[in-house]
Amino acid sequence: MSNLRGSLIVPAQNEGEFINTFLLRCAECIKAPLEILIVVDNEDDTTFSAIRNEFHSNNLLVRKLINTYGNGPANAIKFGIDSAQTPVLVVTMADGSDDPNCIDNMVRLVERGCAMVVASRYMPGGQQIGGPKVKRFLSRNASRILRLFAGIRINDATNSFRAFSAEFAHKSEIKSRNGFELGLELTAKAKRSKQLIAEIPTVWIDRQSGNSKFRLIKWLPSYIKWFLYCFGPNNLNLNRE
Repeated sequence: MSNLRGSLIVPAQNEGEFINTFLLRCAECIKAPLEILIVVDNEDDTTFSAIRNEFHSNNLLVRKLINTYGNGPANAIKFGIDSAQTPVLVVTMADGSDDPNCIDNMVRLVERGCAMVVASRYMPGGQQIGGPKVKRFLSRNASRILRLFAGIRINDATNSFRAFSAEFAHKSEIKSRNGFELGLELTAKAKRSKQLIAEIPTVWIDRQSGNSKFRLIKWLPSYIKWFLYCFGPNNLNLNRE
């Protein structure tokens, strides 16, 4: 598929119960020709063995990747970014919480010149259904503070479901090493380097079974680091970063 317009980067850990449902939803919703990069930390992960060999889509190419950068979602996403073969990158989760109906519009906005497009749960038209109340409270209010006091003109700065240009991602030299704070890092760097950031509404629904891979206490210090970084001056030169 030489006409691929983007890469869907999907960090996964033992999502064998959900991965085929995820792929079928992508096939139903996405019209743009994309590669789907399923990234796991080791070859024994149940995600790979569960993927049906008969899965086929005229516009989606599935690639299975084993992350060699170290365990955890941040490293898996970084490995996916470096393995992608397209100019537009979209990060989404394999557990069904993100709405793939948004992906075509996100890809188009990056193609039109946005460095980043955030799928927003907190803007008008967006919604968050389920999930831990503490996590929701921290996420919503952190985004509100960044919008009001750091000048980040989006409503959902912490959502990992987002698209960005491969050029911007590589120039940003991603430093995240732990959880899903990578999205906040890229938000901070896009804001401080005066990149174009867009957002579109999305409905996020918490996974219906299985265990969430989100580790709030363990990853909170990394989130705080990039939250504070957002308040720096808007003179970041990504060519020197």
